[in-house]
Amino acid sequence: MPETTRRADRLADRHSGSRYGNRPTMKDVAARAGVGLKTVSRVVNGEPGVTPDTERRVQEAIDALGFRRNDSARVLRKGRTASIGLVLEDLADPFYGPLSRAVEEVARAHGALLINGSSAEDPDREQELALALCARRVDGLVIIPAGGDHRYLEPEIRAGVATVFVDRPAGKIDADVVLSDNFGGARDGVAHLIAHGHRRIGFIGDMPRIHTAAERLRGYRAAMEDAGIEVEDGWMSLGATDPERVRRAAAEMLAAHSPVTAIFTGNNRVTVTVIRVLAEHTGPVALVGFDDIELADLLRPGVTVVAQDAAALGRTAAERLFRQLDGSLVTPERIELPTRLVTRGSGELPPAG
Repeated sequence: MPETTRRADRLADRHSGSRYGNRPTMKDVAARAGVGLKTVSRVVNGEPGVTPDTERRVQEAIDALGFRRNDSARVLRKGRTASIGLVLEDLADPFYGPLSRAVEEVARAHGALLINGSSAEDPDREQELALALCARRVDGLVIIPAGGDHRYLEPEIRAGVATVFVDRPAGKIDADVVLSDNFGGARDGVAHLIAHGHRRIGFIGDMPRIHTAAERLRGYRAAMEDAGIEVEDGWMSLGATDPERVRRAAAEMLAAHSPVTAIFTGNNRVTVTVIRVLAEHTGPVALVGFDDIELADLLRPGVTVVAQDAAALGRTAAERLFRQLDGSLVTPERIELPTRLVTRGSGELPPAG
């Protein structure tokens, strides 16, 4: 066995014996394969000029040593990291699963890695996370905003970080945004309840400072106004989506002197809590929820919802991001995707009595 190979074998033994040993380098690969450093570089970077037999030996050395290419130098040369960041509201929210997956698939198709994190609906945490991703030199950001002021991103955007907002618009800057038709979807959902004979319709939504919550409330009000129905104060409740607050709001609406006969819920988390409240309530109460929920079709009655296409939101935002990176987009745009009403039974119940 050549001395260079024996030295490389000893190196491999050292790496395997230490959990946190030094990473093998291209020099180590060259020593094990018995070739020059330039030859290893050509194989690693897929360049021509290497015979099949030599390429095989180099690849065997790479596999034996567990060598992985260090992309830092390539990043410095190209000015790109082939990575993008995704800032979500809540990683545990089922709505963001298909959205995140769609962004990841588009990134993968462009040879990029996706790094994501959660703002927990905290504007300070959103800013901290977005700037941390920029500090790691991501090429672009897809952001579901928690805050209303995104001027902190202006230096990053000027420096070339492509940025697209999704689900909610940016605050105080002009930037690409991809939204669902929150107003139109809510108006259609409430109009559906009205068409089935309801006039006392409650609305339980998220924090009013959140764009989607405000737009869905506006859609609720518009549908009621179109039908000539005056909305009573006790029919509307906006706030945190924690179950206790939502349960209390629903119980108050159902126990009022003139109780509501139907409820429109502003998002999936609110819908789940209201379903639990209605399961304990005597008498039928119609329900339409904004956002689809898992197993909605298996409940009796099935839950009628205004469904968003979360995957389309993520895919459209990511495609927009990579078009920015390609230099084919200049003027920011607002893209609004349609929602659809999915009827399953709960929204078609007539008023009691």
